[in-house]
Amino acid sequence: MAQVTTTLSGLKDIAAAPAAASAEVVAPKLDAQGRAYATGKRKDAVARVWIKPGSGKVVINGRDQEVYFARPVLRMMIAQPFGITDRADQFDVMVTVAGGGLSGQAGAVRHGISKALTYFEPALRPPLKAAGFLTRDARVVERKKYGKAKARRSFQFSKR
Repeated sequence: MAQVTTTLSGLKDIAAAPAAASAEVVAPKLDAQGRAYATGKRKDAVARVWIKPGSGKVVINGRDQEVYFARPVLRMMIAQPFGITDRADQFDVMVTVAGGGLSGQAGAVRHGISKALTYFEPALRPPLKAAGFLTRDARVVERKKYGKAKARRSFQFSKR
């Protein structure tokens, strides 16, 4: 394949430049066992996620997802990346998650699954990105300030 170089003289030439030069094929990032690994984070929770082709079994800290996340809303959050990409029951997921509460942990697992799916199958990145699953939610609990009862709440005012 011969390399073609073109010189652009202005902004109008950018639209006319060949699009094939910018389109790259991204290779999947897999380990020796054929798994994709990613780290997901939310609040104080950190989830380490491994996915591999399988029957759709999700194991979190050595327990089944129905046992670990008893609330259906949390299990629904974890299933969202598979639903958007039409990959339900096609991957086995193994997760170790630590820190935070259950809601933060579910958000971290969803973030990790989304990232791992993009590593396993790079073509899935656009729908996951459009749904906002690849963005790390940066909202964390605000720290308590001195002279305040909590982060922003003042002590009760007493006139006398």
